[in-house]
Amino acid sequence: MAIFEFKLPDLGEGVMEGELVKWHVKAGDSVKEDQVLAEVMTDKATVTVPAPKAGRVVKTHGNEGDMAKVHQLLVTLEVEGAAPAQAGGHAEASAPAAAAPVAGGHVGGAPASASKVLATPVTRRMAREHGLDLAAIAGTGPQGRVTKADVVAALEGGEKNVVAAPVEQKARPAAPAVSSGAADERVPLRGLRKKIAEKMVRSKFTAPHFAFVEEVDATELVALRARLNAQLAAAGESTKLNYLPFIIKATVAALKKFPHLNANFDEASQELVVRGEYNIGMAAATPDGLTVAVVKNADRLTLAELARETARLGAAARDRKLKMEELTGGTFTISSLGQSGGLFATPIINHPEVGILGVHRLKKRPAVVGDQVVVRDMMNLSLSCDHRVIDGSVAADFTYEIIKYLEKPDLLFLAMA
Repeated sequence: MAIFEFKLPDLGEGVMEGELVKWHVKAGDSVKEDQVLAEVMTDKATVTVPAPKAGRVVKTHGNEGDMAKVHQLLVTLEVEGAAPAQAGGHAEASAPAAAAPVAGGHVGGAPASASKVLATPVTRRMAREHGLDLAAIAGTGPQGRVTKADVVAALEGGEKNVVAAPVEQKARPAAPAVSSGAADERVPLRGLRKKIAEKMVRSKFTAPHFAFVEEVDATELVALRARLNAQLAAAGESTKLNYLPFIIKATVAALKKFPHLNANFDEASQELVVRGEYNIGMAAATPDGLTVAVVKNADRLTLAELARETARLGAAARDRKLKMEELTGGTFTISSLGQSGGLFATPIINHPEVGILGVHRLKKRPAVVGDQVVVRDMMNLSLSCDHRVIDGSVAADFTYEIIKYLEKPDLLFLAMA
């Protein structure tokens, strides 16, 4: 018998760490080759880590909820015959996580002088503006680089992120501990919920949000959808259109007229990257929390193809089977909760995107048409934007462009021609 030290393998391009969400084995267990050892959540997806070979688990390294670095010792195995002292392997994506990259907030590395700390100019400026010493913040990026997320964690009271705070530092004080009673339950923030929390803090801290809200008379859209579904059924098609394909098509048409909303903001270079593709994120509710699956090249798909693709991605999200490429590359996001969408809300931008469209409950309500009060199918849209690069007038014009296509949906067929 020989000891085989298995280290956490590469989890994807640019991914340096992941959270140990769940162990599937414990010391003393016998495992087969390719049997799942653990689930690790990165900033892009939850991946399963399989055993590189059969053997007996001698020891697992790390607890659920801990952050594990790539190439850090994960499992010690006892295997048959001779074996190398250590080995990596491969990890397979199996479930969704928060849609945009988020660095963790754990101590890593020793303090250094501010001039020697690895950090982008933007990160340095953020730390300087808030009176933080970069040398006092543990960097979690490659080669110990201090990221914006590390600075945010320090500002939010992440006391464990600070290696050695100087006396003159003006960081926010650590948040006071919350007491609990005998009847209370403490639920650790882990897995997808933790990634969502990190992502939301980063987005709200980085991008100055503003929102624009307007109502839509969707009466003609409701009628068109009913007619198209009847035609699909008569043709023997199992596909059934909901409203999301129409909304995606209307949004893409508006993005083509207002391309600066189909963009990502590069914090490092302070540049707006206007995307040439229309990859529309759709926020989907899963048992683990909200995730954003991406419909690639949405402008090239028909309404029926969009219906099939959004249904497929939604099911994959709920079943934790989304692939890495289905979670990344978004250029603009739509958040729709259907009949649970409420009157209106102000969704948080899926950073580094610069806009997100909230789609709210469609219901019959009184509306004025001409000089008459009539019953119409109405809903509201809310657009949140990054005010650094998108002005209020542009957001309003963009929203009204979407509304134009939803209130006169026949125009969508001209836009698709």
